[in-house]
Amino acid sequence: MTVWDRPEPPPRPAPLDRERIVAAAVALADEGGLEAVSVRKVAARLNAGPMRLYGYISTKQELFDLMVDEVQAEILPEEQPDDWREALRVLAHRTRQAALRHEWLADLLGGRPTLGPHGLAVTEATLAALDGLADIDTVMRAVETVSAYVTGAIRREIANLRAERATGLSKLDWQRASGPHVTSMLASGRFPALAKAVYDGTDVDAETSFATGLDWVLDAVAAKLTRPPA
Repeated sequence: MTVWDRPEPPPRPAPLDRERIVAAAVALADEGGLEAVSVRKVAARLNAGPMRLYGYISTKQELFDLMVDEVQAEILPEEQPDDWREALRVLAHRTRQAALRHEWLADLLGGRPTLGPHGLAVTEATLAALDGLADIDTVMRAVETVSAYVTGAIRREIANLRAERATGLSKLDWQRASGPHVTSMLASGRFPALAKAVYDGTDVDAETSFATGLDWVLDAVAAKLTRPPA
């Protein structure tokens, strides 16, 4: 039985329900990451005893599942675009935006699909965008490919943001601080391809990089969807 199937206990004098518990957990995670979330800390935020929370959740993993599902409600657009590329693009960008608002989400993306109502709605919208454009196995591989890109790109961006906070160095500050070492290594001639990327490549912001990579992935998906049957 999942946490969504199990009924909540009857109300008691001090108001408490899953909605309040999840809201408190999300607030704690937004402030200090997943390490700031525990049953004890959530109970303290709600001025309740920790044992009361176990009437609503059995494990911290269940709490994480509820938190992810709560944030996934922010991902689903009010209206689904008719064009499959635009539908997947909107979902991808809204997932990135949700992760930037709730950085801890990056740590819980991927793996087994979430089974909450909002998570299932996002999955339904994703599959519905490609419904009828190819056989179901092709659709599933397409969804997996887009998801892998989105998850990886978001985790990389969040990792960079965390590194900035941990070191106190912005991306430009870090590049300047690392410049002498990188210049020395490239001058050795051992890394010609890397030297070309460093000196000739165009530096873009995270949003542009995400959007460009996503379009390339969608181009690859389009090639599979339009390929004539063998």
